Amino acid sequence: MNSRADKWIATGLVMVVTGFSSCVTVADDEPVFSQQSTRITQLDNGLIIEGQDVESGDRFTSGFSLTAGINSTTMPALDLGAEFSYRDSDAVPVSGQRLVDTTSLGGSLIAGIRLQDGFGLYAKSGLANWDTDGSTGSLGLEENGIARVEGFGARWHNNGVISQIEYEHFDDKTLSHLNRINATVRVPF
Repeated sequence: MNSRADKWIATGLVMVVTGFSSCVTVADDEPVFSQQSTRITQLDNGLIIEGQDVESGDRFTSGFSLTAGINSTTMPALDLGAEFSYRDSDAVPVSGQRLVDTTSLGGSLIAGIRLQDGFGLYAKSGLANWDTDGSTGSLGLEENGIARVEGFGARWHNNGVISQIEYEHFDDKTLSHLNRINATVRVPF
């Protein structure tokens, strides 16, 4: 490459990086993936630990989720965290007349980036260990395994109103009842 092409490439890279960094902002102290659930504690180093009850809309599943997240001091637009979850499902229809009780225990790593005007994106990836007990029509067959958990979401915080949407997918047909899309709007008063 000649020096003119190198200058154009360097100029282009600088424009892309400065353009992207101007979109990145530092908002409040809570991670972009925060569910605004019960804040258990905030440590001196900025680590925020939150917990929430989990209940599905169809009432098959209940449990809890713990999330720990921190805002990086060296990269203030980057949020890092981990999620631990326990879910217990009763009499979930699987196929035909077969109903199963499912228990899953999972963990995920979460990373998020804060963008302009209170908007942020995040993604998570992890594993869930699961175990089923046949409740009806399965002749007492038990199954277990490990499933991959993937998800992503977006959060927008504007004038005190927090809007959030999240998608979570379990990569096993036995846990398909745990796949979810959540959308929330919170107005503090």
